[in-house]
Amino acid sequence: MLLLLPASAAHLSNRSCSPALPCPARLYSPSFCQQSSGRALWALIRPLIRPKFTTTSSSLEAPLEEAGELFSQDQPPAQPLKMAFVPAPGYQPTYNPKLPYSQPIPGGLSIGMSVYIQGIAKEHMRRFHVNFAVGQSLEADVAFHFNPRFDGWDKVVFNSRQGGQWGSEEKKRSMPFSKGKPFELVFMVQAEHYKVMVDGKLFYEFRHRLPLQMVTHLQVDGDLELQSINFLGGQPVPPQRPMMTPAYPGPSFAYHNSLPVRGDGLHARTPTFNPPVPYTGRLHGGLTARKTIIIKGYVPPSSKSFIINFKVGSSGDLALHINPRIGEGAVVRNSLLNGSWGSEERKLSYNPFGPGQFFDLSIRCGTDRFKVYANGQHLFDYAHRFSAFQRVDVIEIHGDVTLSYVQI
Repeated sequence: MLLLLPASAAHLSNRSCSPALPCPARLYSPSFCQQSSGRALWALIRPLIRPKFTTTSSSLEAPLEEAGELFSQDQPPAQPLKMAFVPAPGYQPTYNPKLPYSQPIPGGLSIGMSVYIQGIAKEHMRRFHVNFAVGQSLEADVAFHFNPRFDGWDKVVFNSRQGGQWGSEEKKRSMPFSKGKPFELVFMVQAEHYKVMVDGKLFYEFRHRLPLQMVTHLQVDGDLELQSINFLGGQPVPPQRPMMTPAYPGPSFAYHNSLPVRGDGLHARTPTFNPPVPYTGRLHGGLTARKTIIIKGYVPPSSKSFIINFKVGSSGDLALHINPRIGEGAVVRNSLLNGSWGSEERKLSYNPFGPGQFFDLSIRCGTDRFKVYANGQHLFDYAHRFSAFQRVDVIEIHGDVTLSYVQI
């Protein structure tokens, strides 16, 4: 069979066909295409050939892709495209920041703001610190210095630095951190003091010594591994600071002018801090496309499983049922429709729900599927089985889990 080749490759047709160097006409031979050498040469020559080729024996035109099908079974399956993390409105946490960390606080510090820090205290931990600083320099004044010390008498030191001079230390001879263990550290900025929470429990209150308006940067360094830093409350980050973390409002004392605004002009909803489990939240107006639910929590070491349900309150249908089973090392997804469970889905790229681990879950509703991310990484997709997903109006969470906050 004689093939008419484009001009860009026509000069090759003058060469004789030999077993050592196949000519272009032989590229369309099924036996040649099945050979590994043929596949390699095909990859080189294919861009030079027109989208279609013509035979002289008939007027039949066949797409070039049909020739590729001759050996397509030998090719590895196409890999799914990796999807970028899509944050909720006003919520863009910084994951795995490098030490030393020193970055501007989005919009500056204000009453109602909270700073969430998740990390792991190193096995050889001696000290680490968190500074609410007046400037980026390491020599800048510090409105609040938080400094756990493992050096004999385990303690946490609190202080401030004004005019280059440290003030009087406040100490608490109690250590809320354990070497080699993960932790969640929260600083809540209130009118009279900084409230410090460790793993969901109140640890200390440090009265303000410098005006909040002077604080511009957060600094973290020492014997720890940072997993994430979140600023909640305050102004969104300007476009020229793409690495910063835009924030969203804190609890009931948040200011209205600090509320982030979504693309549709509506304010993002205020999250619920440290909600009890079982948790039930209502989606006013139902679930909508591009809506993102944020669930931040902790898997206790003794946890066996917990459940997250996207539920239709009127019927009890579950459009999406997420069930991390810690003992099995599985995350089961399913739907309950008209009283019957469907087929389970279990495939994962990785499992973020280990015993004693914190997690940051982002569940985004699309027009044809849910996209689920954990700790900023794509976890799984779940195609809609309940097409009228707008009827989903309840979020349920129950089981062996501790919640830090939920934003719906």
